[in-house]
Amino acid sequence: MTAKRVADSRAEQVQILMPEHINGAHRLFGGKLMEWIDVVAAVVARRHSGRNVTTAAIDNLQFQEAAYANDTLVLVGRITHVGKTSMEVRVDTYVEDLSGVRRMINRAYLVMVALDEAQHPTPVPGLVLETEEDRQEWENGGRRRQLRSQRRSDGY
Repeated sequence: MTAKRVADSRAEQVQILMPEHINGAHRLFGGKLMEWIDVVAAVVARRHSGRNVTTAAIDNLQFQEAAYANDTLVLVGRITHVGKTSMEVRVDTYVEDLSGVRRMINRAYLVMVALDEAQHPTPVPGLVLETEEDRQEWENGGRRRQLRSQRRSDGY
């Protein structure tokens, strides 16, 4: 199985926030954003693995700022770490103003698992690290993986 570059699986989704995406406090409904994040992570993982995938964990989801009706939202996903059958995917969400300037409002890390035809976990390609950011994310992803494992054993 040939390893793939981070850039090979990158995905971007763009949304204009409509009234149906807004909650009672007149901000983007967090559950809607979570849905979009999950879709972007799945696209990244499918591109990397060449397989159908399932979400195993949403490890970190930080709402840093609000978004409002008529904002342009840009979600950018990239693979950060791979195991035998799992892939960690980072999805950054930005509000993009009309001049194209982006400000980050959310960062999430998800763990996706590749599935074979019988819907069982199956091996994924390795990851080629080309940049310092790729290497730093890989190292941090290894630490996050250890924390997830510790939480599972602690029943958290």
